[in-house]
Amino acid sequence: HAQNGDDEAAAWATVEQQWNAVRHGEKDWVEDLLSADFVGWPSNSPAPRNKSSTRLWNDFNARQSELLEYELYPQSILIHGNTAVVHYLYSAVNKTKGQESRSSNGRYTDILVRADEGWKFIAWHGGAYR
Repeated sequence: HAQNGDDEAAAWATVEQQWNAVRHGEKDWVEDLLSADFVGWPSNSPAPRNKSSTRLWNDFNARQSELLEYELYPQSILIHGNTAVVHYLYSAVNKTKGQESRSSNGRYTDILVRADEGWKFIAWHGGAYR
């Protein structure tokens, strides 16, 4: 299915776009890339976060730390109709104010839905290995 290959590439491009936006300190990615009904659960959060909570914590984290570099390792991309499930690993280096830079490795599962403007995140779960 050529269409599935195109959809897989487009869904993965959205994942890369989100990481790249964080890396470059862009703030609009939450509004641009998350669906209105988004709910994600990062492993460092005690509960799932909706879009406004994700925006709040992203803004806070952007003031406290900086993503210096990252690399993503796609593991599996499944397209099912208008839904994409993307499993991937990552390596990242972050620098928090007043601290040394710190490396981390982890994994995410992102769920995206097809929208008029392309793929948007509807949910995710993951984070750094503990």
